[in-house]
Amino acid sequence: MINVYTAEERGRDWLNLYGGQKPLFACILGFTATGLIPGISAAGATPADRQYTAIADAEFLLNGPAPNPVYPLPPLEAGASPVLISRAVVEAFQLPVYLFNAGLPHPPTVETMDLGGIPANCVSTGKALPLKTVERLLAAGLDWGAKLAQFAPYIIIGECVVGGTTTALGVLTGLGITRAKGKVNSSHPRCNHAQKWAVVQTGLSHTRPHDPLEVVAAVGDPMQVVAAGMAIAASVRAGVMLAGGTQMLAVFALLRAIVLEYRLDAQLERLVVGTTPWVVEDTTGDTVGLARDISEVPLLAAPLSFAPSRYPSLRAYEEGYVKEGVGAGGAAIAAHLYGGWSPRQLLMAIEALISRMNPTS
Repeated sequence: MINVYTAEERGRDWLNLYGGQKPLFACILGFTATGLIPGISAAGATPADRQYTAIADAEFLLNGPAPNPVYPLPPLEAGASPVLISRAVVEAFQLPVYLFNAGLPHPPTVETMDLGGIPANCVSTGKALPLKTVERLLAAGLDWGAKLAQFAPYIIIGECVVGGTTTALGVLTGLGITRAKGKVNSSHPRCNHAQKWAVVQTGLSHTRPHDPLEVVAAVGDPMQVVAAGMAIAASVRAGVMLAGGTQMLAVFALLRAIVLEYRLDAQLERLVVGTTPWVVEDTTGDTVGLARDISEVPLLAAPLSFAPSRYPSLRAYEEGYVKEGVGAGGAAIAAHLYGGWSPRQLLMAIEALISRMNPTS
């Protein structure tokens, strides 16, 4: 039921090892001013909306449909927030959820672990974050990864960062993976490659980073280094699924570079990247090729389809909108791996959530 697109033997071994086991869900929230560039992202209809996307998604992930949310899920150009997928799985299987504030522009409305980060400046500045902040966030990620690995056989690490596929391109390029150009994904039905590349090139023209932490400081976002540290430390004891597409491939490339640069203990064979079929099947990007370029990290996806849905906002996924976020792909994989759910059962659970949000629909 779970498709393995790269490093197939390792991917199948990982699935066999953690099949039937209950994971823990960690979601890292962050922000980059890159997300405010007009047209850069569809994860919020306006730049003002995008400042609250991660906060609203975190509220929904933890509380589910509520009569009076502090921040309702923001309107999108088309489609519905991917947090619907994650929440349906978390709720059905009572997965433990840990939320981390790596650097948000406004205070979250639900309990999060504040890691002392700040929102990143736009990638185009070449000065996204102070290096000291990056170092502090890495230390926090390492600390939390070691802690969380004690509580579950494997950890799902998700994210919510609007504009994060552009910072992913920045980090991949800064790490020397130049073939990432034209291969990343986006929340648009057709990826805005030229716009992303122009932003990244402008940022890198202002700086010459010499190590992986300097790359994040120049053109990254606060989520990336937290996720990298968390996965590094957790892998010593537990399995890790980096839940996302382009953004988590960039995190994998980053954590591998950090392990090599700073000689940290890690079991990289315990890591996989789990995403949605809409990411791997996006013909305007090349996620599978990107995974191969990075180093044959296992890339997994659940065979989820929203084509039969009665809701146009879900059917929009089949047209290329949204695709991924808030650990949606990892959650969908866990629904099958732990709960034995079929794609149809997951769709029914997601539609049930929507019906609770809109009782008259």
